Amino acid sequence: MRVAVVTGANRGIGLEIARQLAQNGVHVILTARSDDAARAASESLKGQGIQTEPYPLDVTQPDTVLALSAHVIAEHGGLDILVNNAGIAMDGFNGEVARKTLDVNFFGALRVTEKLLPQMRAGGRIVLLSSGLADRRGMSKSLAAKFTDPHLTVAGLSSLMGKFVTDVAAGNHSAQGWPSSAYSVSKTGLNALALVLSRMLANDPRRILVNAVCPGWVQTAMGGAGASRTVEHGAETPVWAALLPDGGPSGGFYRDMEPASW
Repeated sequence: MRVAVVTGANRGIGLEIARQLAQNGVHVILTARSDDAARAASESLKGQGIQTEPYPLDVTQPDTVLALSAHVIAEHGGLDILVNNAGIAMDGFNGEVARKTLDVNFFGALRVTEKLLPQMRAGGRIVLLSSGLADRRGMSKSLAAKFTDPHLTVAGLSSLMGKFVTDVAAGNHSAQGWPSSAYSVSKTGLNALALVLSRMLANDPRRILVNAVCPGWVQTAMGGAGASRTVEHGAETPVWAALLPDGGPSGGFYRDMEPASW
């Protein structure tokens, strides 16, 4: 049985992704920032006849990421699917908002991926939950080009994302070509991360595929009740990317299972 980790899976799209993966015969490790939240979410699925494994994970805390990594090896011997769903959207815009948003949305996904990547088995799949707001048209042309530079590395991308935070804190982000949206920049970073990781893994014999996906505007606590999509609809493309067959695409950004521009 394939084993999946879904981050931020105690509600909304994450919970629905966990549900749909479990329905497809995947053993899902359902994570949330607290043990209570993870267990409550797992129990809610159990009430629907769906079994998942709850586990506490705060993507901003390296010790909890390390604990999850050790648990995956000890209990399951490896991992087949990683869905980086955990994310936040904060009100306002300043240096602290930029730091906190990127710490969860970008660096949190990177932390988890880097720790679990060595444990991924052949045919592994990595999914990064992005957004239609990951739009480089809000950046200067020179800055936007850096995100798709074929020579960009993980270290280089991390440095670029860190520069956004320092530029916002210094009050000169606009002059440097950045938009005034930490959420948008964090998701643009995830799209670039999919590109960078896919290149890095191109010659890996495990044939791991990495893609970023846009679930659309979904009726969740973050999206609001007026959103146009149900969570079931929003989870479809992330689940599709998690279950891609060998030879499937890698390094892309997808919406409704089709390539999307960013």
